[in-house]
Amino acid sequence: MDFDLDDQQRELRDTARRFLEREAPVSYARAMMDDERGYRDDIWKRMAEMGWMALPFPEEHDGLGMGFVPLALLLAEMGRVVLPGPYFSSVALGGLAIAEAGSDEQRARLLPRIAGGAAITTVGIEGRVDVRNDRLFGELRFVPDGHVADVVIVVARTDDGEEGLFLAEPSERRTVLTMDQTRKVADLVFEASPAERLGAATREDVQRLSDRAAVALAAEMLGLCERALELSVDYAKERVQFGRPIGSFQAIKHRAADMFVDVESLRNAVYYAAWALERDHPDASMVASMAKAYAGDAARRVTSSGIQIHGGIGFTWEHDMHLYFKRAKADEVAFGDATFHRERIARLLRNRLRT
Repeated sequence: MDFDLDDQQRELRDTARRFLEREAPVSYARAMMDDERGYRDDIWKRMAEMGWMALPFPEEHDGLGMGFVPLALLLAEMGRVVLPGPYFSSVALGGLAIAEAGSDEQRARLLPRIAGGAAITTVGIEGRVDVRNDRLFGELRFVPDGHVADVVIVVARTDDGEEGLFLAEPSERRTVLTMDQTRKVADLVFEASPAERLGAATREDVQRLSDRAAVALAAEMLGLCERALELSVDYAKERVQFGRPIGSFQAIKHRAADMFVDVESLRNAVYYAAWALERDHPDASMVASMAKAYAGDAARRVTSSGIQIHGGIGFTWEHDMHLYFKRAKADEVAFGDATFHRERIARLLRNRLRT
């Protein structure tokens, strides 16, 4: 398997890096931590003008039709600056759910608005929501950008016990304070909220949504790890102790080498999982869990090591390392942690051996 990027993918990656470092650096993430919405309209509009919201959607609905691999590359670049705002929830979650499971009418109605940045969508999966007489009852926890989403997609249980996807307006939205304030989440309450079924979505569509979310977060964690490694190596070259740069000490070299192995291994896992999802490969669901399981462990190790290499300054609010550690920790547990996904891989392999 050749994991090298083509010219178009490299151009997307490099353009995104230049834009984000110039227009939305880590200082932007810091500023948005205390912002009620968590993002600025001018940055969101410029991202839309660059075609980022339209990236994975079909051309007939004002998309660019570029697939999941370019989306993963873009999410990795966003991870490098701990980008705040609803891109992950609106494009990788809600937008792709509509693109793949929505009816023709729902795609035509919603996707052009999402692709143009005029509408924000999200998906709620944590919690319990039931459907009775075309109305939703229940509560969802920790919905990414649920406080600002114009379109909310709910994973709900029908009368026959099956899961499906529904469009609904929450009765109440409550912003939740979490460790990572660079990504806002909210609890959503549904009290007899009118529900619109998303196409003919089934349990399989819910799983595909979860697989995409897992790989999208793994891609973001790849970017977090890349930048944490770069910051750590640069600091180890500059910080002098006992008359020598600390990077010359064996303990620092070993820790940095382990970080590098984690980053490169995670890159391969993310690229392959994104490729498999893009091509609807038979192993796509399994490799999505493999990527998410490895990403959770690797991101925790890399960002923790980054703090250790920075020593005392790494624990301070003024340094950026804690932002990478907190986003990595939040991504680690979202849509299933490493233990969840390893158990899922075991079940998939067991079922395969039985057939």
